[in-house]
Amino acid sequence: MRLLFVVDGRSPIALNWIAHFTHQGHEVYLASTYPVHPYLDLAGLYTIPVALSQAAGDTPAGTSGSKGGRWMRRFVPVGLRTRLRQWLGPLTLPAAAHSLQRILEQVQPDLVHAMRIPYEGMLAALADPQAPLLISVWGNDFTLHAPATSRMQRLTRQALARADALHADCQRDIRLAYEWGFPKNRPFTVLPGGGGIQLDIFFPPPQDQARPPLVFNPRGMRAYVRNDVFFQAIPRVLKRRPEAHFTCASMAGEAQAERWLQTLEIAPYVTLLPPMPRPQMADWYRRAQVLVSPSTHDGTPNTVLEGMACGCFPVVGNIEALREWITPSVNGLLVDPADPQALADAIVQALDQPALRQAAAAHNRQLVAERAEYSSVMRQAEQFYEQIVETLRR
Repeated sequence: MRLLFVVDGRSPIALNWIAHFTHQGHEVYLASTYPVHPYLDLAGLYTIPVALSQAAGDTPAGTSGSKGGRWMRRFVPVGLRTRLRQWLGPLTLPAAAHSLQRILEQVQPDLVHAMRIPYEGMLAALADPQAPLLISVWGNDFTLHAPATSRMQRLTRQALARADALHADCQRDIRLAYEWGFPKNRPFTVLPGGGGIQLDIFFPPPQDQARPPLVFNPRGMRAYVRNDVFFQAIPRVLKRRPEAHFTCASMAGEAQAERWLQTLEIAPYVTLLPPMPRPQMADWYRRAQVLVSPSTHDGTPNTVLEGMACGCFPVVGNIEALREWITPSVNGLLVDPADPQALADAIVQALDQPALRQAAAAHNRQLVAERAEYSSVMRQAEQFYEQIVETLRR
């Protein structure tokens, strides 16, 4: 198949998905909404900036470490970054759609896959490819972005009405897609957003490996993750487990995180890490006993699945999508992501109960293998592509 992906080309989630199709010998083109140097074997690469993506600068694939990105992390709070993109992003789409239309005319793909609604799905819908259009829903597309402004509402509905097929990483988002106008007679699939978990990278530590009490937050600074609550929970945990340490992925250089360390007087107990490739992330999961994800908007976070595959006990926000994976006190704990005391209590409970962690690790390893193993997921994705193309050729 000749495939054109419209994605944020920096995203490890998107690149992990696309890599399957390049390895299988498909003719793959990438239209990235951010300037990027991908490591994939592509038939063609195009850059179509949207929604302030020029400010990120030229970025290696799989990272967010450009000079522009560092400036944004240092001086612009994450919530304001999101709001600016929600207000200004739609204004950039008409010109970007014109550029994408020219690419579509040149490539003539069998299928266009836009990997999230804002702004890639919106962009592809405006360009209106003649080829079938598949749109992926990422965890906060409906709950955080779609209702943000009247333009975002209209563009979300327009993208879903145009989509010939839909991919989501949780059942909740299929239900919400219908509410936002996706026709019920069109095909959909529910598969992990990054293509699943590669179990040769994400695997548990040796059973006899002693691990000090380490809590890992892999989510980075995101508008829909209550990192303020996470940092407020740390002093509460330390009162009961003073030997505990906390590590935070993709927070090095984040001014807000550094301020929390100082104001809460917890700097000696917390390590802020830079963005890391997946093998390094896997090492941190294996070192940790507890994974924390206090999100208020989410689908199925890849980081949570990765941690579960590595034997890390998940303490996550009590939201609908995560209830599709976590059974409380069986394979994780669900907490109010706005309550620092509840989060602290859950972390301490997990640290204090090695038998619970051990049972959950075995349960989660099997769960991920059954529902989210990479090669199995991507075979299903490839079959779904073929179904879409064949159906719409008739």
